[in-house]
Amino acid sequence: MTGFPSSTLDDVAGSEQRRVALAYLAEAFAEAALAGIEGDSFAYVALSAALHELVATYGEEEVAVFVERLPRRLRDGEFSSGLRH
Repeated sequence: MTGFPSSTLDDVAGSEQRRVALAYLAEAFAEAALAGIEGDSFAYVALSAALHELVATYGEEEVAVFVERLPRRLRDGEFSSGLRH
């Protein structure tokens, strides 16, 4: 990949790859739960691993810019799937 992907999935090939990746991740979460690992523990480690991978691919500065946008996206409910806290 040459540049950091946008938050929208407008690229068809990238969109399909992300959809499949999300299915793999959901399966990993389910397997971890069956093994007795709590969801928040798994999520924390998955987030850390994701940031490591992104930094290795795009560098600290591009990832830092991406992460700086997360608070607004969180507050806007982009990652909520049910009741909001």
